[in-house]
Amino acid sequence: MTEKEYDTRKAIEELRERFQGLTTALKESSQSPLEASLHFCQEFCQVLVEHAGRWKTDENPLPLLEVYTVAILSFAKAASCLSSECENVPLLLEKLALSCAELLLLLPQHVPGALWEEFQSSMKLAHSLLQESGSTQLCLLSVLAQQDGVWSNTTLSSILSNQIPQTEQAHEYLEMEGPTLLNMRIKHLIKVDSVDKAAVLAKMCSEYPGYEGKGNFKQTYLLCICMTKNQEQLMEEVRNKTVPC
Repeated sequence: MTEKEYDTRKAIEELRERFQGLTTALKESSQSPLEASLHFCQEFCQVLVEHAGRWKTDENPLPLLEVYTVAILSFAKAASCLSSECENVPLLLEKLALSCAELLLLLPQHVPGALWEEFQSSMKLAHSLLQESGSTQLCLLSVLAQQDGVWSNTTLSSILSNQIPQTEQAHEYLEMEGPTLLNMRIKHLIKVDSVDKAAVLAKMCSEYPGYEGKGNFKQTYLLCICMTKNQEQLMEEVRNKTVPC
């Protein structure tokens, strides 16, 4: 283990201990459940920002994945002690889930096996704990955790390679992922200049009956066509009268 790896391990363990300390304080608090929950969320955010600030997303994304993994599982373990009247609880959890998903989309194609397995097991447990209290904020991460990697799904790979799979297989994949995650994928592909791939995925989402009225996929597809200056595709859309007024 290098000195850098040792420092990372030490920092992650320190983070885990600090979150455990916050949970203990929450359970032993003499404040009202609402006040104790508000205080917990505030302290939780401060600890997370302090630790996450040690690494930059574009330079060291893997330690940040560990930070989010520890944070989400720690929050889930404390959830049963948090007041249902505290609006910050679902907001913070949703922000955690979306930030973690955005980070995952940026990661290299192959996340080290041990780290990915830790993420998978942590999200499975966290999702299970939160479902007990009726929370669904981790559904998006739960979907990712069921796969072998962020971009490794075979159906997704086929779609992005423009080797369109069977309709039933494609619809099954789209239903599993959900519009929020697919929208994030498309935006990421556009951001990294893979507009052609974004266009293929957006088009498929726009044609899926289950997403009707969700996600603005049609507009995104048309935007991609304009960005790639693919006049043939654009004229085809015009002929089909699918361009919104």
